[in-house]
Amino acid sequence: MTARPAHRARRLAATFTALLTAGVLSSLAACSSGSDAAAEPSPTASQGGASATLAEADEVRLGYFANVTHAIPLIGVEDGTYQKSLGDTKLTTQIFNAGPAAVEALFGGAIDAAYVGPNPAINAFAKSDGKAIRIVSGATSGGAQLVVSAAIKTPADLKGKSVATPQLGNTQDVALRAWLADQKLTSSLTGAQSDVNVVPQENAQTLDAFKAGQVDGAWLPEPWASRLVDAGAHVLVDEKDLWPDGDFVTTQLIVNTDFLDKYPGTVKKLIEAEYATNEWITANPDEAKTAANANIEKLTGKPLADGVLDRAWGNLRLTLDPIASSLQTSADHAVTVGTSKKTDLEGIYDLALLNEVLKANGQDTVDDAGLGADGK
Repeated sequence: MTARPAHRARRLAATFTALLTAGVLSSLAACSSGSDAAAEPSPTASQGGASATLAEADEVRLGYFANVTHAIPLIGVEDGTYQKSLGDTKLTTQIFNAGPAAVEALFGGAIDAAYVGPNPAINAFAKSDGKAIRIVSGATSGGAQLVVSAAIKTPADLKGKSVATPQLGNTQDVALRAWLADQKLTSSLTGAQSDVNVVPQENAQTLDAFKAGQVDGAWLPEPWASRLVDAGAHVLVDEKDLWPDGDFVTTQLIVNTDFLDKYPGTVKKLIEAEYATNEWITANPDEAKTAANANIEKLTGKPLADGVLDRAWGNLRLTLDPIASSLQTSADHAVTVGTSKKTDLEGIYDLALLNEVLKANGQDTVDDAGLGADGK
């Protein structure tokens, strides 16, 4: 009878040892798993991490223009949609005349993000060896024209004339010079003698100069093209006619790469604000035109005439799709005219956050035309 308690004791001891061994192994496995998890990088914008884990900044400094091609930030910043989306992150804004100036501000650390055209974004990417900026969203397609005085009927009539653009190397400046080259007309970057004298200057100055007969036309974004038409100009080239299906990027959102890496949550909220604003604009086009005009008046001191506003608005398509397929062509044009060096654009897009926002709202995702960081 004494053997049974002894057997029971041995069995209990064996069971205890097995449990203890299993516990130790389980603890070791847990420790090992924890070490592996700690070693893995946290989700970033390009990895598409859950929004709850994305870091946010105390402040974001955003640049844009007082143009209808920037209607989304024009409306969404003023009506509070952007600040509401950003929550506790303070929104500070700065107004620019053209993209190169906005890029300079971004390089100088004065802003974190900006709405600009394709060529300033390309130049920023090229000058920084692909490090300084990423395109994270689109904003506008279309809305740029070459408008000229009544005496100019054909491209050949531009020889010996002066034509304005918003700034040297900006999107319209490059578009004009590339088109002139296609027409076998030269344009100097340095002021040397050429067939056409291209005059980069602020848009408001161009309007006054056209009225005074100091320039014969201009390649401009809206509403400035329509303002010159209202002052007596006519359209020689509508840029949409130069692109497949008339679709090309005019305005997109770029972000400082370091800011994107550190605060993807803030960048995602900017895109969410864009999306919400564009949805409201689409649903309320007449109210949106009025709101955009009121904000143009607030920023420039002068509203658009009703006819100018209607014409300009009709030339735009607001979209968060950056129309990436058009970017390489813009880059090639800039190289051809000498405003930018040839560069590999792979990595210029990071559309992961945009596509998260689109999917969350039941929308189709957009493509980076093989120019994303992953090359897809």
